[in-house]
Amino acid sequence: MDRQAEITAIEHVVAALEHAQREELVEEFVSLFREDAIWTTGAGKLLVGRGAIAAFTKQVLPGAMRDLIPSYEVVHVLFIREDVAAVKVRQRHFSLTGEPVTELGEGTPMYVMSKEDGQWRLTANQNTAVAVEA
Repeated sequence: MDRQAEITAIEHVVAALEHAQREELVEEFVSLFREDAIWTTGAGKLLVGRGAIAAFTKQVLPGAMRDLIPSYEVVHVLFIREDVAAVKVRQRHFSLTGEPVTELGEGTPMYVMSKEDGQWRLTANQNTAVAVEA
């Protein structure tokens, strides 16, 4: 296995996720998940299956990025097996002028991805806010 090539492929999936969020493309966003994927939102709502993820995303994504530019950066990849990886991501939001939107805070999602028919897919995912120290 060429680990760097696999990491690059995983980074492309995360970039596609960022693009779908930025452009509010619900179908593109949902297509990145396995059919039986699970997703826990930043607010702790559990979504099971691509249908539930699509229904939720159709409610929250349109209009959500009107004044925001999301940024997703892969910070660590742990290969559990050659076809399964835990992917840690740094999630930030910027204004249309490029300034950080600090009131939204940062996210630190964990994506467990699996390689299906040569394509990395989001499989078991937890979107978590970074705790703000008092």
